[in-house]
Amino acid sequence: MSEDASFEDGAERPLRLKAEDTDDLQVISALLQDAVLPGSEMTWKASQRRFGMLLNRFRWEDKDRATQRGRPLERVQSVLAIDDVSKVQTAGISRDADTVLSVLAITFDPVEDGTGRVEITLAGDGAIGLDVECLNVTLQDVTRPYLAPSRKVPTHE
Repeated sequence: MSEDASFEDGAERPLRLKAEDTDDLQVISALLQDAVLPGSEMTWKASQRRFGMLLNRFRWEDKDRATQRGRPLERVQSVLAIDDVSKVQTAGISRDADTVLSVLAITFDPVEDGTGRVEITLAGDGAIGLDVECLNVTLQDVTRPYLAPSRKVPTHE
């Protein structure tokens, strides 16, 4: 008799996730917790109605497997793209290359007609608010995983 395949048997592939409702966005938010980026790695293309960030995210989805197998903990570069954006506001952040920003959470506050506001909460009281026509968020890994420089799981101390 054969055993069913397990999650651990699957090949590791880059993530490509899309959020079109708040449940989907909670998954992306959890995966981006403690992601870091230089302040210069954000862009808003008003003509395309797209806001993007190039992040270095901790691979939360691999943490348990790496720990069990004695493998090093990893990070990966990912692009977070938010489409259908009509307005971007920032508070408490610097957009220069020397400033390192850390993502705490991403939430969506909907309005009756399907529009709403995406809030990206950053460590140190920083925030990015995006007025959107609808919730249309994509997270995609764009590099191979690399050794997390700290070799530790991020903590909130």
